[in-house]
Amino acid sequence: MTATTTTTTTALKRRSREGEAGRESGARGMMRPPAGGGTVAGLLILAVVMVVALGGTYRRQTWPEMLLRSQGGGAASSSSVLLFFSGEENHASPSSVDKLHGGLLSPDFEEASCLSRYQAALYRKPSPYSPSAHLLRRLRDYEALHRKCAPHTDLYNRSAALLRSAAGNASAPAECNYVVWIPHNGIGNRVLTIVSAFFYALLNHKVLLLHSTDDFAGLLCEPFPGTTWTLPADFPLDNLLELDTGAPQSFGNLLKSKDSSIGSRSHVYLHLPWYYREGDKRFFCEDAQRTLRKVPWLLLKSDHYFVPSLFLVPEYAGELRRLFPERSAVFHHLVRYLLHPSNEVWDRVVGYYREYLEGANERVGIQIRVFDNFPVPFDQMLNQVMNCSLGAGVLPAVTGEATSSVDAKVKAVVVTNLRSGYSERIREVYRQRATATGEVVQVFQPSHEEAQATEHRGHNVQALAEIELLSLSDVLVTSAWSTFGYVAQGLGGLKPWVLLRHTQSADACRRASSPEPCFLMPPAPAQCFRDGGGKAILSNVRQCEDEVNGIKLFD
Repeated sequence: MTATTTTTTTALKRRSREGEAGRESGARGMMRPPAGGGTVAGLLILAVVMVVALGGTYRRQTWPEMLLRSQGGGAASSSSVLLFFSGEENHASPSSVDKLHGGLLSPDFEEASCLSRYQAALYRKPSPYSPSAHLLRRLRDYEALHRKCAPHTDLYNRSAALLRSAAGNASAPAECNYVVWIPHNGIGNRVLTIVSAFFYALLNHKVLLLHSTDDFAGLLCEPFPGTTWTLPADFPLDNLLELDTGAPQSFGNLLKSKDSSIGSRSHVYLHLPWYYREGDKRFFCEDAQRTLRKVPWLLLKSDHYFVPSLFLVPEYAGELRRLFPERSAVFHHLVRYLLHPSNEVWDRVVGYYREYLEGANERVGIQIRVFDNFPVPFDQMLNQVMNCSLGAGVLPAVTGEATSSVDAKVKAVVVTNLRSGYSERIREVYRQRATATGEVVQVFQPSHEEAQATEHRGHNVQALAEIELLSLSDVLVTSAWSTFGYVAQGLGGLKPWVLLRHTQSADACRRASSPEPCFLMPPAPAQCFRDGGGKAILSNVRQCEDEVNGIKLFD
C-alpha cells in the first residue's frame, strides 16, 4: 500500500494547509507546523539500504542511504528486517480510564483546580505497571503526616521558630522533620530531584517542602490534599540558592571537620549535584542515613535521580521490597503521583494535542538534545536520529511518489529540540512520498526556543508542556543523558529508544530496559561497602544504556 502525506482526515488536511505561522497566539503558545507540499531535497531521494537490527541496537550509517529504494530497486516490503510497532487506534473512553492510577492519587481534590491530575490518564497509554498495596498505604500515611506538619500549622510554626532561635543545634527531637528541596538546573533535573527527595522523605518519615523560585512558581499543582508543599517566604534560613560546596553546614564539610554533633544539629545541607565531593557522597552510606534521620531540617540540592543508590542501603531493603516489588516502575509511580502540571501548562498540552495529534493512529515522540560540552555537527546528529528511527521501525522507509488513499493510517511525530532544523528535515523526507507501511507521516514541533533559558518562567512552562506531550507518545526516542527525556519516559511508562553519545558506541541507539531514569554519577560502592557491595548491587541495579558509569534500577 502507498499513501501520500496529504492527511486522510479532514482535520489533518486543514492543518496541512495552514502553513508556517510561527507561534500560536493565545494561551497555548505552541508553534504551528509548516505547511505540506513541495519537493524532496535531492539529498533525500537516494536509494535505500535497509539497516540490520543487531540485538536491540542499530548501527550508525548515512541515513539517506537507508531511506529510499528507487523504483528500479523495488520497494521495501513487509518482510524487511525493520521492526514495526503497532499504535493504538484510539485512547480509552473516559468511562474506562483509571484516573487515580491504580490508587496512587487521592480522590479528595477539586478537579477544576488542577485539570491534569485526573485528565492525564485520558491521553496516555494505560500503564503496564500496578502500584503495590503497601505503597498506597504509605502514600496515604504520608499525606496525613504532611497535613499535620505543613506550613502554617502549629507544628511547622514551632519547628520554624526553633530553627530561627537555634545556634546550629536542636535541643530536643522534633515531632516533624523536613526535607527542603532547592532547585538546581533545568526543568528535567528539577523533576528528577523532586521525586528523589520525596522518595528519601517517604523512607524516613520526613516532610518534603519545595523552595519555589520565580522561574518555577505556578508550574505544578499541589500533590497532597488539603495542604501545601511550598516553603513559606518567611522561612528562617536565607539565601538557600547560594548553598554550595563551600557551605560550612554541608554534610561533607561537617564530616571533613570531624564534627561530632551532626545528629543534634538543627539543620544540615546535603550537597548532591554532579560536582559533589567525596564527603558529600557519604550521604548514601547506612551510618549517614541513621545520623541524618535525627536532623529536623535537611536542605537538599541535586540535579540527578539518586534513588538507585538508596536501594543499596541495607537498612532499607525490606521496606523497599514491599513498596516497589517492580523496581523498574519506581520513578513511573512516584512521578505520576507528584507531577501534575498547572492549568496554565495543561492548557498548552491539551490544546496542541487536540489540534495536531488527536486524529492520529499512532503518536511518536523524538526528543533531540545536543549538549554544549559534547557538540555534534547537525548533519551527523540528523543521520543518527534517522538511522535509529528507521532501523527500529519507529519511522517507515519511503518508497517513491505517493498516491492518495483514504484508508491510510496516520503517524503523528512530535519533535522537540531547541532549534527547528531537525523537524524541518524529517518533515521534508515524508512530504508527498509514499511509505513502505502505507502510513501517512505528519511531523510537528511545538516550539524552538534556540537556547535553554531555565531562569525564565515562560521557558519552563513551555518545557514542561513539551515533556508532557512526549509522555503521550506510543513510541518514544530520547537522547542519552537527557533528564528531559527521562521525565517523559517515566510519565508515559515507556521504554524509549535512546540515542547514544558518539563517544559511547558505534550504535545509533539502544532500547531502554524500563522507564527508569539513570543515576548518571553515582558514588563508588567502596564509599560505603567494605566488600564492594556486590550483593546489593547485583540485586538492585545495573549499568545504564546511555552511561557506562551510571546505574539504574531493574527487576
